[in-house]
Amino acid sequence: MKATDLLNIAKEHGAPVYVYDAEKITAQYSRLTSAFKAVPQLRLNYAVKALSNISILRLMNSLGSGLDTVSIQEVKLGLLAGFKPESIIYTPNGVSLEEIEEAAALGVQINIDNLSILEQFGSKHPDIPVCIRINPHVMAGGNSNISVGHIDSKFGISIHQIPHLLRIVELTQMNINGIHMHTGSDILDIDVFLYASEILFDTAKNFKNLEFIDFGSGFKVPYKKGDIETNIEELGKKLSKRFNQFCKEYGRDLTLAFEPGKFLVSEAGYFLAKVNVVKQTTSTVFASVDSGFNHLIRPMLYGSSHEIVNISNPKGKERYYSVVGYICETDTFGSNRRINEISEGDILAFRNAGAYCFTMSSNYNSRYRPAEVLWYQGKAQLIRERETFDDILRNQKDVKDLFVAAPAAVDAK
Repeated sequence: MKATDLLNIAKEHGAPVYVYDAEKITAQYSRLTSAFKAVPQLRLNYAVKALSNISILRLMNSLGSGLDTVSIQEVKLGLLAGFKPESIIYTPNGVSLEEIEEAAALGVQINIDNLSILEQFGSKHPDIPVCIRINPHVMAGGNSNISVGHIDSKFGISIHQIPHLLRIVELTQMNINGIHMHTGSDILDIDVFLYASEILFDTAKNFKNLEFIDFGSGFKVPYKKGDIETNIEELGKKLSKRFNQFCKEYGRDLTLAFEPGKFLVSEAGYFLAKVNVVKQTTSTVFASVDSGFNHLIRPMLYGSSHEIVNISNPKGKERYYSVVGYICETDTFGSNRRINEISEGDILAFRNAGAYCFTMSSNYNSRYRPAEVLWYQGKAQLIRERETFDDILRNQKDVKDLFVAAPAAVDAK
């Protein structure tokens, strides 16, 4: 997308606003499928939690993607978006048996990540196919907040509990049709990921009726100039060769599955915010925008870096700014960033705002969630309206009749 396109969107739909480039999403999907073209059966299940707008889900469906869901609500969104139940995998964590049974009743693929629920579900529903999520105790990248394959993670069944797992499967006679792992986001070391894959292959040998092996995702995308990223092409070449070899050893072709989220939508997203105030202090120049961590929390929560560009003054002289929000907290998007000279009223574009940005937004400080726009075939399509004050009040129950107004304060003069 061009800066002029983004400026026109901000003018038409206001700021703050999220914008997603459908062409970039499509290109990322094609890049991933091309990297694993040597695998006879490949399934990409888009991770809904990254960006769950129903129009984005419909785009994914049109590309041939399946869905990776983590809640019953995401399952229902996927079905509403036109996905067939069998193309949806449900991988929750810490939910009740009742929610898992509700998802199973909808016909989606169940993925269980703890022994207690596995035994309960298998005892009640031995004929329903189940995938098992394994924790390989391997960190393939990212910090502890986004790496979920380490030994202290709450996700997955430990590889050290495999004997117990096999005992449950034997006693319940349940149908295990898939094995899954997810080491976490921002995979940096392909060799470490391949090492974790070997653990998954070894685990898979214990089950005779597998249909697929799911390697999760977490592929790293660049967040700034010169940033490193997962070499998808190298991973595709190495893992495809090993996967095809394993299928021969196993005795039949299995489906290789991934659940990309950030890889597909992160770089396609832009967050546009208007500069309210440029404030000079004794040591810092602040550019304060009409947003905060109520709209984009990743820099404050994870320490993530989003490139910030002044699209209103792309040729201006660069100066150092700390870009902050309007929330009554410390909500700093970036400290001492070199940005083209900023004036009040300028539009700043935050890049890599497609994944885990709008989906983690809130109404903190009673602020409205922003609009969302999909840039598709050269046109801006509004896919979520900006919230209004009525949305803030929706579902609240005003109990004003319970209270008596306090008397007016008396002037002590």
